[in-house]
Parts: sequence; structure tokens; C-alpha cells
Amino acid sequence: MHSLVLFAGNSNPELAQDICRHIGIKLGDAQVTTFSDGETRVEIMENVRGRDVFILQSTCVPVNDHLVELLLMIDAFKRSSVQRITAVIPYYGYARQDKKVAPRVPISAKLVADLITASGANRVITMDLHAGQIQGFFSIPVDNLFAAPVLLEYIKENLKNDTVIVSPDAGGVERARAFAKRLDTQLAIIDKRRMAPNLAQAMNVVGDVKARTTVILDDMVDTAGTLVQAATALKEHGALEVHACCAHAVLSGPAVERISDSEIQTLVVTDTIPLGEKAKGCDKIRVLSVSKLLAEAIHRCHTGSSVSSLFV
Repeated sequence: MHSLVLFAGNSNPELAQDICRHIGIKLGDAQVTTFSDGETRVEIMENVRGRDVFILQSTCVPVNDHLVELLLMIDAFKRSSVQRITAVIPYYGYARQDKKVAPRVPISAKLVADLITASGANRVITMDLHAGQIQGFFSIPVDNLFAAPVLLEYIKENLKNDTVIVSPDAGGVERARAFAKRLDTQLAIIDKRRMAPNLAQAMNVVGDVKARTTVILDDMVDTAGTLVQAATALKEHGALEVHACCAHAVLSGPAVERISDSEIQTLVVTDTIPLGEKAKGCDKIRVLSVSKLLAEAIHRCHTGSSVSSLFV
């Protein structure tokens, strides 16, 4: 069998090291820097001919820089005669631009998928895609993992039995229902109307949350506008406590300030995106690692074992 090696761009260095620790390998040696004019420079510093290469890179802030790093690393490995290239993208940027919402706009999630495929990737491992249908934008195999096992374990260990799982909008009902089923608890839904991009207004709560511990569940938190308004609505409807869980902590703009000043007691996120300094200083935000889950997926893909159990 061709030997496994994991390389990483500049988006998630700590996550890459944690994954290597779980697998029991050393992180591959690659230089990913910039030239003086800002162009990305990639050089692989070890022989990779015939090896099974995995590249870890979230396309998070700065999104375009990290995306270009990923594309150039894939191209570098393709030209180095590797046996297979798997792009491990814990957070897939541009995922929210997965359809035309207005005339004369791009479907950016599809374009990014085409770029990754055209650059030479043979397979993609990602996590909690904003829309599962994005898998169909690729012409190569895609494994869309879920942070659910990590988040479920936290909820079971730290929150009370009378927990109500809350979807912050209609689009997240399926995800919230799956959590509620696994926890054998109730489900509530926030009726939300979005007035403009990055601007939302929570209108009503569907379900009984009075005197209950509530957990808002979403795939990502960006500006936290939706999350904070949902928390306010839950409190107004008599919720005892408001907590939140999400896979991807984008936390752009005023997100950290909004969370700090909100009714939310804790926001549990994963390390698919590294926290900025401001977020690290917020005592409401707690980070869970998905390194073990990603390490298991990488190992199974390398050995040709089934990854089906990771989706349960």
C-alpha cells in the first residue's frame, strides 16, 4: 500500500498537528508563503512520488488566500507524481452561494468545486456542508462528515435532560430534528425572516420552550445576528437557559460582541476554523476538537475501509 502523508496550508496548523498525532504520523514538510507582490508561493520539501497525499486546508478568513493556497498545493502534488490527492476541507468557504438568489449572480460554490477538481484533487473530505447538495457539484468522490457526534457528546454530558433542541430557521429543521431524535428530546423552530444579506429578524417560536433549557443548533455562526435574535426570542417565550452549538465558527464583523452581550450562556463550536484573538477572549465560547473524527476518516480513506459509520 502507498504510504499516507498529510500536508497543511496556513489555515489550520494546530488542527493538522492534532490529526497527525491521532494517526501516528509526522506532518509533511511544505513551505506555503508569499512573494513580495502578494502571490502565493508553494514548495513541497520532501519526496512524495507514489504516496497517498492528504491536504488539510479550510477556506476560512482570508478566504481567497486560503483557497489559492489549496489549489496551488494540489497542483504541486499533481506535478510531483503522487498516487492520489485528497483535499481535506473542514470548512468549505463559498458554500452559502449554492444557488442563484438574484439575476446575474454566480453560483460560487459550484465554481469553487470546479477549481478544486480541475487543479487535480481525486477526492474531497469536508464537514457539515451548508447544503448537502454541494456534494453534487463535484465530479469526484466527496465525504461530507458531521460534527454531530462531538456536539452530541457535549450536550449529553453538560446540559440537563429537559433540553429542547432549537432550529434557528426552517432550513435547519432536518439537522435539529436529527439531534432531538438522538437525544430523545423536544424540537422547537424559530420563524425567521431575512431582510437582507447578513441581516435577519427572528419573529416567532414554534414549540414549547417555557422553563426549559434550549440549545440552538446551526451549521455555522457568521455575524451572529440570527443566533442572537433567536436567543432573545427564546427568552421572551420563557426559556430557562439558552445555549448554542455550531460546527463552523466564522464569527465575522460584530459577532463576538453580539454574543458577549446576548442571552446566550455558552456557544459551543468546533476547530474546523481557528478562533481569532477576539473570540479566544470571550468566555462564552467553547471549542471542541474534530481532529479525531477527521483522523479516522483520513485513515479509513487511505486503507479503503468504510466510512459509513462516521455518518451515523
